[in-house]
Amino acid sequence: MKKVLLFLFVYVIAISGLLAQIKFVNEFLNVGVGARAHGMFGSVVASTHDATAAYWNTASLTQLNAPLSISAMHANWFGGIANYDYFTIAKRLDKDQSSYGAISFIRMGVDNIPNTLNIVNPDGSIDFDKVTEFSAADYAFLLSYARTMGADRKFAIGGNLKVIRRVIGTFGGAWGFGADMSMHYKAGEHLQIGGTIRDITTTFNTWSFNLTNEEKEVFQKTGNDIPVSSTETTLPRLIAGVSYDGAMGKNFTYLVELDANISSYGTKAGVLSGKNFSLDPSMGAEIGYSKTVFLRLGIGNLQRVLNEVNANKRDFDFQPNVGLGLLLGRLKLDYALANVGNVSGAQASHIFSVSLDLSEKSSASQ
Repeated sequence: MKKVLLFLFVYVIAISGLLAQIKFVNEFLNVGVGARAHGMFGSVVASTHDATAAYWNTASLTQLNAPLSISAMHANWFGGIANYDYFTIAKRLDKDQSSYGAISFIRMGVDNIPNTLNIVNPDGSIDFDKVTEFSAADYAFLLSYARTMGADRKFAIGGNLKVIRRVIGTFGGAWGFGADMSMHYKAGEHLQIGGTIRDITTTFNTWSFNLTNEEKEVFQKTGNDIPVSSTETTLPRLIAGVSYDGAMGKNFTYLVELDANISSYGTKAGVLSGKNFSLDPSMGAEIGYSKTVFLRLGIGNLQRVLNEVNANKRDFDFQPNVGLGLLLGRLKLDYALANVGNVSGAQASHIFSVSLDLSEKSSASQ
């Protein structure tokens, strides 16, 4: 437990001089990966034991049951407007099962966006043949490492080095670099504690733009600002979680987890939020039958939103997710439906993922 407290202390030191800065950048890296996790609203920081741990809690890679594991996900996000894809491969690095590594790739993009910058001819006529298409996409490459600490192997640490590439057609792009740190602790036979500090070093994105003189002229005539080179900063945030699992009779198992996302991005809508502080809680649950079929439920995005009729009043709002999983030996198939019933007003999204353990058959449940 002392190690857990030390981990939280390091986080406080890391952000103490940065609370005055507020930037919402690289939000695509906060969406989350894996349909299992989405079914539990991302409340998996303590309980993730598959290859997606490279994203959620790198230290949990040490809990993998196979020497080689891969995972992939596809989601039609925001009601199909954006595509989100993820792929990772995780590998045991030594024979005593104390260290693991992983390589991950993430892409979130909106494709086939009409480019109408050149649609108007010099004489004022419109030529639809000049309409082209482009994509606005965000990419991330993660290199992960994790290892157990101590003879009892109850405590593990991990980290990510990440490279970020953001592209807006041929008009502009950005490069970014950052790092994450994580821990995992087995507090008992059924109790686990996990924590991840995202962007512990702060992550910097440097933008550059490549507009022709003709395109700049269109921007000016239409009253738009011409973008210039700039740098964005992503501040650290802590995601901590506690999970508990057990059995109900002979065939049923259960797992519950409570997570807290702590950052310096204060918002008026957050249920526990101040000017430079925000604590966003979420909860997930998973019921398993015969270690084969899994039903999941997650609740998060708790907010106090403005009342549509009375602007002086705020209503409580939340987002529910559900999911379903199937474990077939080494193969795991998962599905999640985000924002069931559009309770929060956001578009529902369908998420699919698949995981495969190679070389050894996993005997543990998800």
